[in-house]
Amino acid sequence: MYLGLDLGTSGVKALLIDEDQIVLAEGHSALEVDRPAPLWSEQDPMAWIAACEAAIDQLRASAPTAFAALRGIAVSGQMHGATLLDKDDQPLRPAILWNDGRASIECGELDARADFRGIGGNLVMAGFTAPKLRWVAKNEPDIFEKTRKILLPKDFVTLWLTGEHVSDMSDAAGTLWLDVARRDWSDVLLAATGLSRDHMPRLVEGSASAGRLRPSLATEWGVGSVTVAGGGGDNAATACGLGLVQPGDGFLSLGTSGVLFSVTDHFAANTDGAVHSFCHAVPQTWHQMGVILSATDALSWLGDIVGKTPAALTALVEPDRAPSAVTFLPYLSGERTPHNAPDASGAFLGLRRDQRLADLVQAVMEGVGYAFGDCCAALDHCGSLPETVWVAGGGSQSETWLQMIADITGLTLQLPASGAQGAALGAARLAILASTPEQPASSVLTPPQVQACYRPKPDRAEAYAQRYLAYKDGWNSGCA
Repeated sequence: MYLGLDLGTSGVKALLIDEDQIVLAEGHSALEVDRPAPLWSEQDPMAWIAACEAAIDQLRASAPTAFAALRGIAVSGQMHGATLLDKDDQPLRPAILWNDGRASIECGELDARADFRGIGGNLVMAGFTAPKLRWVAKNEPDIFEKTRKILLPKDFVTLWLTGEHVSDMSDAAGTLWLDVARRDWSDVLLAATGLSRDHMPRLVEGSASAGRLRPSLATEWGVGSVTVAGGGGDNAATACGLGLVQPGDGFLSLGTSGVLFSVTDHFAANTDGAVHSFCHAVPQTWHQMGVILSATDALSWLGDIVGKTPAALTALVEPDRAPSAVTFLPYLSGERTPHNAPDASGAFLGLRRDQRLADLVQAVMEGVGYAFGDCCAALDHCGSLPETVWVAGGGSQSETWLQMIADITGLTLQLPASGAQGAALGAARLAILASTPEQPASSVLTPPQVQACYRPKPDRAEAYAQRYLAYKDGWNSGCA
């Protein structure tokens, strides 16, 4: 049996599968985010461990015999978080999360110190790990001096499981300290942040062994010798859960935020378009991502105002309705791709007295689609735009929205058949590979069955192309 743990921002999911990847049990435990100051976003690392224990206890209770046959574990998780440990591996302060924006000034400082864009492959953004440590060095110097190890959130869970400081390439790429092309820590980028390799965990591939389950945990859980894999960052693990490890594979995540993910066989950066260029969770493979910060969250925002659920709102929009005359800029939390504009704001353009809630809902859905269109243009500039992508995330339950995005972007969207997908399954699959290295990855990282396929409709695509120009004009005119 194999266990995948997905450490998200709002909770932990545990998934137990057998060697045929049949789901035997699931567990969940919620997490809270602390916001002690404007732009701050933090969590107690020990809360992650408590949530993992609670989710695993649910598996043990619902499938005790199967759990006793556990052979492998892997963890996927939220990226970029800074977990600072002392000489005894105890957290020195709450972890600073991916959506924390306090380090914007420090981004410019680091950019001037070293070639983070060329070596690290990405723009220096406040959400990444390196500027967070620069902020700590300036504002909490005593904490910085006591810091002996810096771990990403999922790697703190791996430390609890194994007693070892280990990270994988996909998650480490989101720190800005990794030489992404070489898949190794960069001494130059570390030094620019006042750090060295001694502060960093050992690196392994996500599908390789990171260590063995600690004997005390094995005894407590009633299991034998268990391999713990390197695991992966949340999006790389989601790709593994969907079987996307070949160049040209990709997925579109229509979740709280939005991601357009494309697998490549080489490192290539496009920092001008604010594209993320990271290592994949499997060897000699990389990926690029266009990221938008408000996808289904934009619909949730509107729903909070009018007192309706996102599902009730999408039901107001007719499937074959013409493009809305209202334009929505979905920059409610700023934007990453292609603008790198943390201070950007949302806007409705073209409102008239005769328009109703359905018009606003359609505009929000289309605005998210146009933002994905921007991501498509950025990936196309790199030569890494897939023609067909799988879809994931809560918004993928709306057929109307999926067809709308296909018409706007020109992508063909494939909806997976029901069943386990996502980061927890991807982690469990990485656990299989680390525990049974004799198995070829192609036999484990297989794609799901297709439930439905959404192809661009030529007449609607042409109409949306005209509205997309109005959307871009809204940004260019400074309305955001």
